Amino acid sequence: MHLRSANNVRLIQCRFEYRVKLKLFLCFTKTLFFLLKFSQFSNTLLMDILNLLYIVPTLYICILIWKLLDNKRDQECYILDYQCYKPTRDRMLGTEFCGKIIKRTQNLGPNEYRFLLKAIVSSGIGEQTYAPRNFFEEREANPTINDGLIEVDEFFNDSIAKLLERSAISPSEIDILVVNISMLAAVPSLSSRIINRYKLRHDIKVYNLTGMGCSASLISLDIVKSIFKAERNKFALLVTSESLSPNWYTGNDRSMILANCLFRSGGCVILLTNKRGLKEKAMMKLKCLVRTHHGGREEAYGCCIQKEDEQGRLGFHLGKTLPKAATRAFVDNLRVVAPKILPTRELLKFLVVSIVKKMKKGSNCGGSVKGGVGFTKSPLNFRTGVDHFCLHTGGKAVIDGIGMSLDLSEYDLEPARMTLHRFGNTSASSLWYVLGYMEAKKRLKKGDRVFMISFGAGFKCNSCLWEVMRDLGDDSAGNVWDDCIDEYPRQTLANPFMEKYGWINEVEDPYTYDNIPDFLK
Repeated sequence: MHLRSANNVRLIQCRFEYRVKLKLFLCFTKTLFFLLKFSQFSNTLLMDILNLLYIVPTLYICILIWKLLDNKRDQECYILDYQCYKPTRDRMLGTEFCGKIIKRTQNLGPNEYRFLLKAIVSSGIGEQTYAPRNFFEEREANPTINDGLIEVDEFFNDSIAKLLERSAISPSEIDILVVNISMLAAVPSLSSRIINRYKLRHDIKVYNLTGMGCSASLISLDIVKSIFKAERNKFALLVTSESLSPNWYTGNDRSMILANCLFRSGGCVILLTNKRGLKEKAMMKLKCLVRTHHGGREEAYGCCIQKEDEQGRLGFHLGKTLPKAATRAFVDNLRVVAPKILPTRELLKFLVVSIVKKMKKGSNCGGSVKGGVGFTKSPLNFRTGVDHFCLHTGGKAVIDGIGMSLDLSEYDLEPARMTLHRFGNTSASSLWYVLGYMEAKKRLKKGDRVFMISFGAGFKCNSCLWEVMRDLGDDSAGNVWDDCIDEYPRQTLANPFMEKYGWINEVEDPYTYDNIPDFLK
């Protein structure tokens, strides 16, 4: 509401200025014609006045164009810095500890064990991901509100402090705060906890988003982008994370226990600005952002939803229509973003090929074929307009599907695969871990274009394009990959779960198995 009011006020001011200027110009013109009509002038003076009549409006138009371009320069959205969160090592999930968590989860039987084993083995997630503290205290089935607050406070206290210190930005300089954590709502809000912790200004513009799912980062970015168009010389702090502490599912519905395996702890804080004076210090500049929301379709709305099972246990349901919903949202998003990011030659090539195919085969313009997980293969070559692809780490199948759809190489998919292996699916913040991998590998050079794609409940697909403003990676202080980047890419991403728990597939009742591992007894 505040943003809309600010835009309306600015629009009214602009209209008033133009009306005043137009009236002054008309008065000036009428005065000159009046003098020409009732006074005797020499030919030379007459020509001077006529020249003036041409010069004045020309200069006025030039000033308007310059002002328009000058204002646009103040509406850019730059990333000054960002800080991904790495929890402490005592929160790291090893294979044996994961087995213990599943073992103490009631209501699970042999069939559920086998299902979970198959899911985790094929997930692409490694042994160095992180979980909330209440998991290690054996209280994941009985969480408190304080567990969730402690989880986000650890993230706030660590990453925001590091980012502000490294950027030499005082908390009092922050003009805009956008926080998105989907699965935890508190009173006062989580944004208020940040304001209280860092003593931010009383007039700061605050936006607290919940329920936006894994695509929330780009939604928050769109809010910042809109404010930057209305107001100059601003700093914005974007805080994105997820709270897993209060969201462990204790039932045995397969569509809901899957979420227990996929999500991990993480978060990221991004510092943005539209100050033109900081352009040279900026890391990247936002070129365009496209949001697609299919919440109006029932199968899309219900495919990824928090609900209770038949026994009343709260969990996160991942439906069978999820691949289809993701495909439709993805295709619709690409249809809008492609003309914004691809060169004209590629669009013309696509148009000619589509017409030829339609004439020869009578097929659809897309001529698309099925890729992985229901994704469709695009006839456009996105690598003609994009240098790096920053993909949502929703799972191995999601990465494979997007790669198949956009015809990406293993080099293009490497950052997403390695991020999934090292940090898991950290929900909305996962994009920034992928970006951190690219930076640590020194892939990002000045002028490169980075394409981000994310999916989220609703069902949503959001994407944006960044332009790299300077070579990145030489000074990677604070990068979460610093201590392990030399170990990647891994030759194999296989995890040891099948080796340790493969015996579950050979017995009817694991509890009567003679050779059950000691750490599970």
